[in-house]
Amino acid sequence: MRMGCGSMVGSERCVSCTTFNILAPIYKRLSEEDQSCRESQHRAYWLSRNERIIERLLGDRSSIICLQEVWLGNDELVDMYEKRLGDAGYVSFKLARTNNRGDGLLTAVHRDYFKIINHRELLFNDFGDRVAQLLHVESVDPSWQEQKSSIQQQVLIANTHLLFPHDSSLSIVRLQQVYKILQYIETYQKEHNLDPMPIILCGDWNGSKRGQVYKFLRSQGFVSSYDTAHQYSDFDAHKWVSHRNHRGNICGVDFIWLLNPNKCRKPLRTSWNEAVFGIIKYLLRTASLTEKNAFAFLKVDSPGDYITYSGFCQALCQLGVAGHPHGLGPKDINDLWVQVDIDGNGVVDYEEFQQRIWNPKCSEPPEEKIAPGVDGTQMIGGRQQTFGFNVKDAVLFPPEVERGMWPENYSLSDHAPLTVVFSPVSIPCGQPIC
Repeated sequence: MRMGCGSMVGSERCVSCTTFNILAPIYKRLSEEDQSCRESQHRAYWLSRNERIIERLLGDRSSIICLQEVWLGNDELVDMYEKRLGDAGYVSFKLARTNNRGDGLLTAVHRDYFKIINHRELLFNDFGDRVAQLLHVESVDPSWQEQKSSIQQQVLIANTHLLFPHDSSLSIVRLQQVYKILQYIETYQKEHNLDPMPIILCGDWNGSKRGQVYKFLRSQGFVSSYDTAHQYSDFDAHKWVSHRNHRGNICGVDFIWLLNPNKCRKPLRTSWNEAVFGIIKYLLRTASLTEKNAFAFLKVDSPGDYITYSGFCQALCQLGVAGHPHGLGPKDINDLWVQVDIDGNGVVDYEEFQQRIWNPKCSEPPEEKIAPGVDGTQMIGGRQQTFGFNVKDAVLFPPEVERGMWPENYSLSDHAPLTVVFSPVSIPCGQPIC
């Protein structure tokens, strides 16, 4: 099944989005025996593979294309992508990783569907030299304008490639990267006094549905478009895969996240604290600690039956989430302490440890909350309406990965491209933060 920017669902014209980690030739190993032999050393190999990637992208004709691991250090390859995409009607933006890592991101938007209002680059300047792109676009599709009348049809699109979790201590770094993206988007919306609009996050998240990044984004109201299209739950992590990593493991790590403006979201810092506590619990359990032993570990050498602040800090360092440049900072730790010390008496007893760390009951925000009218919305049936998306369909290629298998004859990349079809809808305007 091929779905493109001209996709029709029923009588409605839709918009589609593709995310694809195309495996930079500088990282593609050609030999298991000789790990130093890379595709980048053989022009014929990388040129042929990337030509096939471009043919697939142009065949799909998605209105939004988000690529990761583009070999931006090679002018010939970059020129090929920019020319072929440009000739096909796309305007593209590229962003290299910091510290001359050689690869980076490329985001392309089809001119027939969107005009670019703004483009921003986000440099994390962290352990993995990762980056993100943010595009603010507006629909130019006449059929949308006729159907949706005076409702503004603007979208925020982000493209990123998170750090690979080489070890558990990097979980915090990866969470920080997502936090920075959401914080940047939140700030951008406030600074530009933007009306409520859908947000689409694309990329290689280097983590599955079992991880804290997934849970963090879900707690912020985002939905995994692929899982929504196939009616999978948060616990269906085994249903599909999108990547075979350098260790030979297969997993689902490529996502197109959607947040509609009628979603009521928790404060960003609340979701952050919950996710960090989740990482702490995971590390404690990974160390095979029982509930009581975990409490004793966090107590360190406290003489009483409680955790002190200094002991808490020391334990976080021992877990590898603090005490180094890319771990939790003093403000992060203090925020966590304020949350876990529920009664504010300066120490954490066993009950507080249970409530905040071991058995937290994270409240889920309601699906929708009607907000007062704002500019760029329209009254329908007495309720303020704004612009959003329904997820109509989603496919991964090759089809075997949709059944949780990785075909040996697939050679485009070590990732599967994911394409999602959205249909524009009028939805009740929601309160961004609850």
